[in-house]
Amino acid sequence: MTGHKLGAWQGTALLVGAVLGPGMLVLPHLAAVSAGPASVLAWVGLLALSVPVAATFAALGTRNPGGGGVSAFVRPVFGPRVSAMVGWWFYGAVPMGTLAGALIGGQYVAASLDVTGTGASGLAGVVAGALLAGALAANAAGLRVSGRLQLVMVLTLVGLLVVAVAAAAPSMTTAYFAPFAPYGLAGVADAAGVLLFAFVGWEVASHLSGEFADRRRGLIRATGATLAVIAVLYLGVAFVATGTGATRSPVPLTVLLEMGVGPVARPVTGVVTLLLTFGAVNTYIAGAARLGAALAAEGALPRRFADPAGGVRRSLGLLATLTVGVAVVALVSGLGVDPLMRATSACLAAVTTAGTAAAIPTLTGGRRAVAVTATISSGVATAFCGWYLLVPLALAAVAILGFRARPALAVRGR
Repeated sequence: MTGHKLGAWQGTALLVGAVLGPGMLVLPHLAAVSAGPASVLAWVGLLALSVPVAATFAALGTRNPGGGGVSAFVRPVFGPRVSAMVGWWFYGAVPMGTLAGALIGGQYVAASLDVTGTGASGLAGVVAGALLAGALAANAAGLRVSGRLQLVMVLTLVGLLVVAVAAAAPSMTTAYFAPFAPYGLAGVADAAGVLLFAFVGWEVASHLSGEFADRRRGLIRATGATLAVIAVLYLGVAFVATGTGATRSPVPLTVLLEMGVGPVARPVTGVVTLLLTFGAVNTYIAGAARLGAALAAEGALPRRFADPAGGVRRSLGLLATLTVGVAVVALVSGLGVDPLMRATSACLAAVTTAGTAAAIPTLTGGRRAVAVTATISSGVATAFCGWYLLVPLALAAVAILGFRARPALAVRGR
């Protein structure tokens, strides 16, 4: 981004886009399945834990304008092996996360066409496959979703959520909040594990400081505004979806909109969701392809995945293979959106924890104290992932073994 500096509202829009994603279209339902109405406690708790995390990444970005993100912060503190682990956590999360996102789009398309039962599952799978194939093909052809188009998509999602909450709020009733905690505190913790999908992305703030017109305070202000926007949106959706019974549907946004605007909401929501999902999937695949090429160049992935011309097609091919593998496992085992999102959340939560831990020796004074709080908060949130933490643990083992197979690269710190 050159020649143009971000103002506070533009920076806020970018940060909102990093944290808010299509997962919000299904998370109220998945959280309610785990905890019932008490899932609202998980939303509130994770918002509170997000405050020091967001503040820490904003402080890192302000201290190191234009920094390279979590990997760049982790490497000088914990070394190249841990940096490779962080890269693998993100790279490994993308096939699972994009498949989950594509399935969400498929579910909304099926709902928009009034397809139910096994037919809905089949149609959702077909739509998900088409979305993933289209995104992979677009990236292979060098196509990208422009920053402006991505911003439009984010604003569209925000608008949909605001309209849905405002339209359905008059239909709320306390009857849907009883029994409040049918699965106890264990259910709330379980709900937090899947809701983490909606609370990762704050590390993007560390990339943006150098792009603000006001380098000292621009990112800090944008982070504060983003926290406020996210809090209003998340709590609004959580409480209204619970209070109207919309969480009982796997497509809660459609239910909320139908309460306010009638049957026309169904096809409109299906089309908009399809576009939003494709934009998000395409963007994550593009970022992961570049990350894979960088990991290969550094020796954290086999060298053959580093395109000699500086491109990303080899990494993209690996990403496509991994995505197909995850899809086959999901199809054979019957895995749905919920476990895919939980596994993705576990990986991304591990990335966040590594970043906040690296901030402790990097920052000073009060900011270091906030970083300590952020690391504790991230650790607590990561613990909610439960046995899904085996996924980042397995990826960490692969990363470490990869470096042991390339000792010369590891010694050179590459």
